[in-house]
Amino acid sequence: MNVSDPTDTFRQEARELLEQLEAGLLDLEQDPANSDLINFAFRALHTIKGSGAMFGFTRVAEFVHEFETAFDRVRKGQSAANKALIEVALEAKDHIHRLIEEPDAEVSGGNEILATLRIIVDGGTPARESDKVVEAPLADTAPSADAPTWWRLVFYLPSDCLAFGTNPILLLEELAELGPNRVLALTDRIPDLDSLDPEVPHIGWQVDIEAADPAAAIDDIFMFLRDSMELTLSRLEDAAPASDADVPEEVTPVAVAEAPAATAKPPAKRTKPADRAEPDRTAATSLRVPAERLDELMDRVGELVIAQARLTQIAATSSDTALKTIAEELERLSSGLRDTSMGIRMVPIGSLFGRFRRLVHDLSGELGKPIEFVTAGEDTELDKTMIERLADPLVHLIRNAMDHGLESAQARAASGKPAKGTVRLSAVYSGAEVAISVSDDGAGLDASRIRAKAEENGLITPDTKLTEQELYHLIFAPGFSTAKEVTSLSGRGVGMDVVKRTIDGLRGTIDLTTIPGQGTTATLRLPLTLAIIDGMLVRVGNGRYTIPLAAVEECVELPEGIEAHAKGRNFLDIRGSLVPYLRLREVFGTSAPPEPFQKVVIVSSGDGRVGLVVDQIIGNNQTVIKQLSKLHSSIKSFSGATILGDGTVALILDTAHLVASGQPQGEGYSLSGRAA
Repeated sequence: MNVSDPTDTFRQEARELLEQLEAGLLDLEQDPANSDLINFAFRALHTIKGSGAMFGFTRVAEFVHEFETAFDRVRKGQSAANKALIEVALEAKDHIHRLIEEPDAEVSGGNEILATLRIIVDGGTPARESDKVVEAPLADTAPSADAPTWWRLVFYLPSDCLAFGTNPILLLEELAELGPNRVLALTDRIPDLDSLDPEVPHIGWQVDIEAADPAAAIDDIFMFLRDSMELTLSRLEDAAPASDADVPEEVTPVAVAEAPAATAKPPAKRTKPADRAEPDRTAATSLRVPAERLDELMDRVGELVIAQARLTQIAATSSDTALKTIAEELERLSSGLRDTSMGIRMVPIGSLFGRFRRLVHDLSGELGKPIEFVTAGEDTELDKTMIERLADPLVHLIRNAMDHGLESAQARAASGKPAKGTVRLSAVYSGAEVAISVSDDGAGLDASRIRAKAEENGLITPDTKLTEQELYHLIFAPGFSTAKEVTSLSGRGVGMDVVKRTIDGLRGTIDLTTIPGQGTTATLRLPLTLAIIDGMLVRVGNGRYTIPLAAVEECVELPEGIEAHAKGRNFLDIRGSLVPYLRLREVFGTSAPPEPFQKVVIVSSGDGRVGLVVDQIIGNNQTVIKQLSKLHSSIKSFSGATILGDGTVALILDTAHLVASGQPQGEGYSLSGRAA
């Protein structure tokens, strides 16, 4: 059995916390007075510090300690959450990430970041740089508004805290940082040796602290334990705690509660009875699973679906009622297993969108352009494989929109636009696809400049006739760039080429729309999954083909008397709407005689619809998608293949390409989508 390394678990959780911290900091930059965001950042830092110390990441714990103290100052209103603080906090977050990922490497720059933090939280007064991070805590530089008094804290930890990794010594060390203190162990609950469980903390603690008001700080220290522990905090009547001689051998929370009511502070958490029942623990609602196991699961489900299709076909030709029943039951179970497996792989695209906020934030400063980043449709779900492979294309599209699409603040002001440009990233379901759009409100694409550059690079000749879409798509050619000079961001002509190759590999398409002076939108249309889909099996001549069922709107019969050779100018009247249709017999060059009563399958992609004329609709089936070889990658009418129950292969139609091919363009159409 493979046992995971605890440090790997810490790294995974730390990565998630750092991503959340980054998102919280970027939100805080837009709303500096939001106390919830400030508290959220503080809690994330506190968790990273405690977990880092627990797993031996000492440098992380020491660095985060002072980083956390800075946000404690902000949380208490002693310092403002301004833009300068957010910038250095983002740098500190990056430094923490390097310390976690490379614990043995020499990661420099930490002291400089902390020095800048001190300057900012001190309102411009630089603090002394020390060799060790923990030797100059920020909290000590700010005098408290209230005179410190003595407080008594009594607490008993939950019985399962040790099993979950809580270290009481670390908790006591954090309490010691609140001010002068005195710590006593409470041994009144230690059982006999025969019944003692070494994994249960039987010792309680009494901590007398001199501080102005430690209630909030104590709440933070016991943040993850308070719901299941005993904790009482009260102000001491005397100016100082009792001496050793006055402390009884067994101290209980009841003795602390005897302080006069006039001076007692309400406890931060109600004390629970000593003989209380253990709280019910809700089972974990999520589980970390390696991606490789999900891929293997989908492979096995795919093989099961193929075997089930074979059984269904055998049962259909058999007179054995029991066999038919088993086949139907197996089909139901395999369908449910497929949906469940697919659901496991589906991930909200918001997990990808969140990564780009930092990109826009940093590039905005580098380019000197004020930019607002707007996202929509974060709840749209997509296969995890698609999510992973979409990161690079979207980075290039967003960078291109910021660098080329948006004008400078001066140019925008001169044209009557707001100085701050907008880049919008959105996702929405569109039939059997997900449409992901990157748009800007910049100057739009310059068609004449694109054509001139394409002629200069030899991509087209001066007399080449291109549609507007074909001209715009030249920007995806390898090495193509309209930038006047090469910079660190653009100019080499490789970014958009990466976008095109990646989207083609995902069986997707790219649409470009632009309005001069108003902006450009690039829309990526992608299938929901690359694994298993519901399909409609049809016959054209002697060949069988699968149409993705999610793209099918309806099926109608082809009316008699329609001319058979209209070459793309065929239309059907579907309840008052004209829908063009393609005869797949002509598209595929089928020589077999046509059926007397042909059927039309109406499919859609995006805003377009087209009818596909077939000889027979066989029925629905679960389709396991198999990728075509590189030899067949140039055949645009098909997006893959599947294995049928009898072992033969059926090609899967690329509905998006066929819909584009079927739209009227000029005098005719072709399968490439160009006017003919």
